[in-house]
Amino acid sequence: QVQLVESGGGLVQAGGSLRVSCAASGRTFSSYEMGWLRQVPGRDREFVAGIDWSGSVTYYADSVKCRFTISRVNAKNTVYMQMNSLKPEDTALYYCAARMSGRRFSTSYDYWGQGTQVTVSS
Repeated sequence: QVQLVESGGGLVQAGGSLRVSCAASGRTFSSYEMGWLRQVPGRDREFVAGIDWSGSVTYYADSVKCRFTISRVNAKNTVYMQMNSLKPEDTALYYCAARMSGRRFSTSYDYWGQGTQVTVSS
């Protein structure tokens, strides 16, 4: 089992940057693929970015490619997502999630955090 706690969300103007973090409990963090997903009220949860167990493979939704960067530090049991050039349409509740394996752009994960709100004003 792994427990996930996100932090770092907030309010930012369009064009600005934020970094969200996800701290994981448990000794097996490095065994998990990690992902960031987001959800707007009334819409389905959307995949944003994913990273493999080692941190050497990353993949992104087209809507955030070249603006967002996912990374992890296994020694700190933490995964990050740097978000640059933010747009109002990036406004959402951002979730950190973990799984042993799965299809790259799937929203199917085994463990979820409680979410951190990111709001981008125009």
